[in-house]
Amino acid sequence: VRAFTPNFEDPVTGSLNGAAAQWLRARGLAPLRFTAAQGAHVGRAGEVCLTDDGTAIWVGGRVRTRVRGTLRV
Repeated sequence: VRAFTPNFEDPVTGSLNGAAAQWLRARGLAPLRFTAAQGAHVGRAGEVCLTDDGTAIWVGGRVRTRVRGTLRV
């Protein structure tokens, strides 16, 4: 699960990995903690740590903000 723009590639996208973890949890397939790692074979290694506390899925890791936005309702 990666994101692309004209200027960069996000080798491991935390928000989509969090959604995938919720999908796996709903099917009883996700462990309480795991790491998602991608991009190593193309020289852009990244990883996120996912934790299920029984109520929510938490996504963590080292980040560099490349895209920022504001939601207006």
